[in-house]
Amino acid sequence: MEKVDVLIIGGSAAGIVAATTGKSFYPGKEFMVVRKEEKVLVPCGIPYMFGTLESSEKNIMPDAILENAGIKLKIDEVVKIDQENKICKTLKEDEICFEKLIIATGSEPATPTWLKGSNLENVFLIPKDKTYLDKVINTLHGCKDVVVIGGGFIGVEVADELAKHKKNITIVELMPHILSLAFDKELAVKLEEILESRGIQIKTGEGVREIIGNGKVKAVVLNNEEKIKADAVILCTGYRPNTALAKKSGIAINDMGFIKVNEYMRTKNPDIFAIGDCAEKYSFLTRTLKGVMLASTACAEARIAGMNLFKLSTVRSFGGTIAIFSTSIGDTAFGAAGVTESLAKERGFDILSGIFEGIDKHPGTLPGTQKQIVKLIVSKDSGIILGGEVIGGQGTGELTNLIGYAIQNRMTINSILTSQIGTHPLLTAPPTAYPLIKAAESIAKKQREGF
Repeated sequence: MEKVDVLIIGGSAAGIVAATTGKSFYPGKEFMVVRKEEKVLVPCGIPYMFGTLESSEKNIMPDAILENAGIKLKIDEVVKIDQENKICKTLKEDEICFEKLIIATGSEPATPTWLKGSNLENVFLIPKDKTYLDKVINTLHGCKDVVVIGGGFIGVEVADELAKHKKNITIVELMPHILSLAFDKELAVKLEEILESRGIQIKTGEGVREIIGNGKVKAVVLNNEEKIKADAVILCTGYRPNTALAKKSGIAINDMGFIKVNEYMRTKNPDIFAIGDCAEKYSFLTRTLKGVMLASTACAEARIAGMNLFKLSTVRSFGGTIAIFSTSIGDTAFGAAGVTESLAKERGFDILSGIFEGIDKHPGTLPGTQKQIVKLIVSKDSGIILGGEVIGGQGTGELTNLIGYAIQNRMTINSILTSQIGTHPLLTAPPTAYPLIKAAESIAKKQREGF
C-alpha cells in the first residue's frame, strides 16, 4: 500500500494548482496526483485544436509542472474512496493511504438524451478527452456542412475555428442571442455581426427538434421546421459535474449535482476537499447556488484548498463565484465579469448602467488601434460595481480581469473615478478618455441627475 500526506484525484487545472500550491505552503508533506489520462489537455485551449493549433499535441499540459515541484504522478483511476480508513482504491487494484484528500474530478459534457438523433454517427460532444477529440478532428476534415448546437463560449469558439477551414458553419442557439448569459443585448449583437462577417450563419431564438439521418447525420431540424444540411453536428449544450465517485463514496452532493463544500473547499469530512467543476459554487453577490464552471474559478478554489490543507486561515477562504469570461473572434476580443444588466434586474437589484465607446491606443492614428467599449453595471443606492462588459483589442482580457478585481473588492463608482492609471500610447486607451473611467463617469452623472 502506498502512503502519501495529500492525494489529489484529477490532474487538470484545478488538480495541478491544488498540488503545487499545497506543496508550496507545506513543503515537508508528500503530495501525489492520480489521473486516468496519459496526457492532459489545456481545457480552455480545446476549441483551438479545431483550427489554430491544428493538433491536440500542441495543447498539452506539461507534467514537468508537477515533477519540478516534487509531486508524484500516478496514471490510474480512483474507483473507491474509503473515508473511514482514508484509503483510495484504484482501477489497477492499488491502494493509496492518505491524510488529506482533494477531489478534482472536473466535469463532462451534458449529453442531450432528450434530443432525437443525438446518437447518430458524426454527432459529437466536446469532452476533455484527447483520444476522443483526435478522432473528432480527423472526421471533421472530411465534412463540409457543420452545425454547432449551443451558442455559449465553447460553441462560438469551435464554430469560429472550424470556419477557418472554409466549412459551412451554422450556430443554433435557443436564447435570443449567443453568449446572452455573459453579455447584454447591445454587446451580444456586435459579436453576432462579427461572426456573420466571417461566414458563420447564426440561428438564435430557435430550438432544435431533432437530428435526422439514416445511421449517419444528414440534417438538423429546428422547431420551426427549418432543415439545415449537416455532415456533422457538434453538441455544445453544457457540462455537468463529474461526481459519480464522490456520490458512490458517501460524500454529500447538492441538488444541482455538485459536491457540497464550505468556504475552505472542505466537504463535511474535514480531511476531504473538493475543487473545480465538481465542487459546489455560490454567487459572490447573492450567495445563491450557481452552476458556473470556469478555469479561473477552479484555480481560485484550488489555491484556497491548497493553502488550508493543514491549517485554516480566515483570510484564505472563498467568498463566492464571480463569472469572469473572455473570448476573441478574429482581432476583436470580448470580456465580461459579474452580472449582466438583465441578470442583475432578474436578481432584484436596483441598478444603474453606463457605457462608453473609445479606443485602446492613443492617438487613434496608431496602427492596430481598435474601438474599446466598456459597460458597467452598479448598485443604484451604494454605487458598488456588480458587473462589467468589454469589447476591444488584445488588452480586453486583462481589463475584464481588472473589473473582476473591482467587483471582488466591492469597489464603487467613486473608487474608479478617483483611481490612478498608467497609460502608454501603444498599450492603453488615452488617459483623457479611458473607457473604464468614462463609463463610470456616465453612471455618476445619472446619480447626480437622480435617475
